[in-house]
Amino acid sequence: MFKSLALGLGLLALPQVSLARTPAAPTGSVAPVAQKEPAGPAPAVVDAATSAPRVQIALLLDTSGSMDGLIDQARRQLWTVVNTFQKARRGGQMARLEIALYEYGKSDIDAKDGYIRQLLPFTTDLDKVSEQLFALRTNGGDEYCGQAIQKATTQLSWSKSKEDLKLIYIAGNEPFTQGPVVYSTAIASAKEHGIIVNTIHCGPSEVGAREGWTAAAALAQGQALNIDQNRAVAHVAAPQDAELARLSGDLSKTYMGYGSQGSAGKMRQEAQDSNAGVSAGATASRAASKASRLYDNSSWDLVDGAKKGTVKVEALKEEELPTELKGKSVVERRAIVDAKAKERSDIQARIQTLQAEREKFLAVKQAEDKGADTLDTAIIQSVRKQAAARKLMLE
Repeated sequence: MFKSLALGLGLLALPQVSLARTPAAPTGSVAPVAQKEPAGPAPAVVDAATSAPRVQIALLLDTSGSMDGLIDQARRQLWTVVNTFQKARRGGQMARLEIALYEYGKSDIDAKDGYIRQLLPFTTDLDKVSEQLFALRTNGGDEYCGQAIQKATTQLSWSKSKEDLKLIYIAGNEPFTQGPVVYSTAIASAKEHGIIVNTIHCGPSEVGAREGWTAAAALAQGQALNIDQNRAVAHVAAPQDAELARLSGDLSKTYMGYGSQGSAGKMRQEAQDSNAGVSAGATASRAASKASRLYDNSSWDLVDGAKKGTVKVEALKEEELPTELKGKSVVERRAIVDAKAKERSDIQARIQTLQAEREKFLAVKQAEDKGADTLDTAIIQSVRKQAAARKLMLE
């Protein structure tokens, strides 16, 4: 989802992404296709009772044979997009970010499912999102945009609040009119749920307009965006990159997996640290994400869990303890967890300082270079406007 820029929270002037507007598409309808609930990975625990504003983003990615470039951009730019929401708030309440992920248009997905697969329901576990992106593989198939939107609308647990920001981003390059579900029907249903559908056509804007991408966005009251999915994600080296990479590694050493999910969570974190190594920019952006409030691993990490109150150190059985705490008394356990928490806080503070310096450096570079029409710029440009309409501040 994410170009190796440090966008932080609006400190940069975003490059212009091509926006096309044409009259809304003609309406039409078909009987809704029966939906089969996918057996996807379980989401991170979401507190339905929370009053905090929510930002829910469903990413629908075309994984047909021509979309390797799109997937590469998504992998590299995830953390840049995440960092846009570090300080998202309404009034004095910080917003929670939830991301869902779908792939569509791949021929090895069952035809009866419309060649569409849910990879993740809404989750706050950002490492799971990265893990799924790096597991994606492309393969030729038919791209049914209307049916993909319909599935995301009906399968996901969207917020019931009219004040929350609920977005679908569908990216691809084939005609938007394909498949058994007329896109106007799917979009009408999404609008009834308060969901804004944004289209990201991978190719020239005139082609997107001709093949229904622009009209679909107009009907959805979203934005029609166009990107070059094959454009390589350029990295602008910043003086802070090397130190941020080192601190990211140090930060990961402060995590202690506990319980049934501890080992898997720790391994996932290490794998995504490695995956972010595709570029120095991605590593630096991931470091910034890991130093933010959005990187919550309380479901498997004892430091986050104890801080959030989801687990009590003294209540864990010996077999549930991380290696560092086995054979220790309750007092010793608490002391070790407290020390790890202090070490983590100090590292996060240092990362945040360096990231602020990096943002200023890159802001100058970006002003000199008008930027690329890639996935992260498309998402960030549109989400700023749509968040403002919900009175959500991103700065």
